[in-house]
Amino acid sequence: MSRGPRVVVALLACLLVASCAGGSAGVPRGGGAAAQPGAVHVALDTPQLRALKAKAGVRPCRAGTGANDLPGVTLPCLGGGRPVRLDRLHGPLVVNLFAQWCGPCRAELPYYEELHRKARGKVGVLGVDYLDTRPDKALELVRDTGVTYPLLADPGGTLRADLRIRGLPGVAFVGADGSVQVEFGVVDSYAELRAMTQKHLDVMLPS
Repeated sequence: MSRGPRVVVALLACLLVASCAGGSAGVPRGGGAAAQPGAVHVALDTPQLRALKAKAGVRPCRAGTGANDLPGVTLPCLGGGRPVRLDRLHGPLVVNLFAQWCGPCRAELPYYEELHRKARGKVGVLGVDYLDTRPDKALELVRDTGVTYPLLADPGGTLRADLRIRGLPGVAFVGADGSVQVEFGVVDSYAELRAMTQKHLDVMLPS
């Protein structure tokens, strides 16, 4: 029997809609309707994309062997590499939902990279390029902002229903026990991201 749903969605800011309401949502183990592959088909592994990824120094995607309450979907690795099933990843983990067309996401990326560097060994960081059909632009963005943590891609919006995504930026916190908490809103500094991570994942991180 699977564990009960433990995803708490706190809608702090919605950037792509006129209005939206916050609330809580369960994430069914194995995924719900959104677990089906997205309708958009985008080439995510080409020689050009591999070259961009290598130039940016982005780390390889790694499959997990754990269990958590993220949707049971498998996403491709941005710019080539092994696909990753989300509900098998180990916590503590911070999952950054971003896109190259999202202005606030661009500003946030360096904070996630700083978390990736400073929290290494305590908390993992993973990015998901969400609802983005220009992986070349996404990889140019991560190169320009210095991002090196592993990156997945969801060009068809597969995660929309399960994570109740109404806009970007967004972040999912995966606990060591597999619990998941998702927030949508703009992170204005590394200090703010650090405080959020410590609160949701019950860890102490360097300033």
